[in-house]
Amino acid sequence: MHTILAESTTSISELKKNPMAVVEQGDGFPVAVLNRNQPVFYCVPAQAYELLMDKLEDLELAQIVAERKNQPEIKVSLDDL
Repeated sequence: MHTILAESTTSISELKKNPMAVVEQGDGFPVAVLNRNQPVFYCVPAQAYELLMDKLEDLELAQIVAERKNQPEIKVSLDDL
């Protein structure tokens, strides 16, 4: 059994018939595409994907900040640059 991480689902056949209708069906959220009642991929609208990538980048940057938090400071003069 697989967990479906979307509120809307569709079949591959329905996706082939009308891809834009599947996107609209999700109302801005991902739609799980099923093959034999198993999720095989998610149809994610561009705006939702872009938001997801922004959040992922924020998490990665936060991790870098946490890793560097206790590093020693190096004093630099603008004249030295």
